[in-house]
Amino acid sequence: MNSSFESTPSAKKLHNSLPRWLPGLAASGVAALLAWGIHRLVPAIPLLTAAVALGILVAQLPQARSPLSGILAPGLSLSAKRLMRLGVVLLGLKLSVVDIFGLGWVSITCVIGVVLITFGATWWLGRIFRLPGHQPLLIATGFAICGASAIGAMSGVVKAKDEETATPVALVTLCGTLAIAVLPALWHPLGLTADEFGHWVGAGVHDVGQVVATAQIAGTSALAIAIVVKLTRVLMLAPMVSLAAIVVRRSTTSNTHSQRMPIMPLFVAGFLVAVLIRTFIPLPELALHIADAVQTALLAMALFGLGTAVRLKQLVTTGWRALAVGMLSWLLIAVLALGAVALG
Repeated sequence: MNSSFESTPSAKKLHNSLPRWLPGLAASGVAALLAWGIHRLVPAIPLLTAAVALGILVAQLPQARSPLSGILAPGLSLSAKRLMRLGVVLLGLKLSVVDIFGLGWVSITCVIGVVLITFGATWWLGRIFRLPGHQPLLIATGFAICGASAIGAMSGVVKAKDEETATPVALVTLCGTLAIAVLPALWHPLGLTADEFGHWVGAGVHDVGQVVATAQIAGTSALAIAIVVKLTRVLMLAPMVSLAAIVVRRSTTSNTHSQRMPIMPLFVAGFLVAVLIRTFIPLPELALHIADAVQTALLAMALFGLGTAVRLKQLVTTGWRALAVGMLSWLLIAVLALGAVALG
């Protein structure tokens, strides 16, 4: 008698009937739960940063390479792309146009200026350092706007390969994590008030979770300012991604592809609709809390999927140019954000 259930015809039929993406999606879900547990144990570690870090860590294990490129690959790819887009849509529910206008026109102009200058300068640095493929664009997007979430969004629009996306995600995670330690150490030596520190963090740190982890040190007022400034940067995701879609549409050599690619990607339109809903429709707090939890879970699963494409050995041995671009961009946005605080 065969004691192995897996070898029976019924088991094989059941296995073949399951969606190919299910194992990878389940692995992403488990990783998101682990990231949540890490965040609960050590609140200073943002949940999304923990999710990316787990993906990067798993990808370095020799035993994990076969399943990552095999049975788990379809689900991890689905997490990194489709779940990322759904998470970006729900991210819009965090943002009210009223809160942005509350910053004042000078601050709003400065924030937009920091985003545009950082984006342009980082893209230029990426070209100067001869980074391959879409890496200059993806690094510029992540560092200037909203970290790994923005990289995932832009990657989907320009059809970047997983290996092109992996390095920018690793860099923005590294620099955002460093900011959690470095910026608070500079708070008092720079003579900033708590509110000024919050503004600096919101304008200069990448992911929303990293902003929260950094700004909360200076108190609730600083945290509130940091979040509003940060979400103002997040709003720039829509026009920047749409502009990239237009450029790709015009530069493509395939007429069929160019006809199918919309000027504004559907998930970007969804993001803007979510912003308008949050601005003009009073939503129950419970609904906002549920949406926030779902959005965080989706992005955590997506970022774990992106993290599994990172190969640290390759990054260290051949990715020194990308590392140089990332560190220079991190320094640039920190300096520009500090200048914006002075002007505001």
